[in-house]
Amino acid sequence: MPTQIVRVPAEVLAALPPGTKRVVLHVGAHRERLGLLPQPGGGRYLMLRKTLCEQLKMRIGQVFDVQMEADPAPDHIDLPDELAEALAAWSEAETAYQPLNNAMKRAMARHVAEAKTPETRARRAVQFVERLARSGHPFRNPGQ
Repeated sequence: MPTQIVRVPAEVLAALPPGTKRVVLHVGAHRERLGLLPQPGGGRYLMLRKTLCEQLKMRIGQVFDVQMEADPAPDHIDLPDELAEALAAWSEAETAYQPLNNAMKRAMARHVAEAKTPETRARRAVQFVERLARSGHPFRNPGQ
């Protein structure tokens, strides 16, 4: 299942507090924090990444009952333990991490968390902090 785009109906947007940019989506027992992305010409949509579609066992054309609420902590980022530990162990990386925008921090956290094995999660976390500590971009090898 590829990434899916879900247009949020105008009446659902109207029920959210004004200015809501992040939501908590509930699909059955699964809970996911997502950004409300702007549509050209108005309106908002959600992007359900491939791994989320796989977790939910989605099929194209399948209908889901979902609940959505404004994210009560839109700036909170769930850091995987491996990334939190790696940042704590390397102060230069922690210092470089702090000014990054939340979208970049979420992407780093997701990239580490979605690894299938503990070894891969640890390796990805170490790669990020090494790049950050060397004042690099977290997703690019030094020199790129």
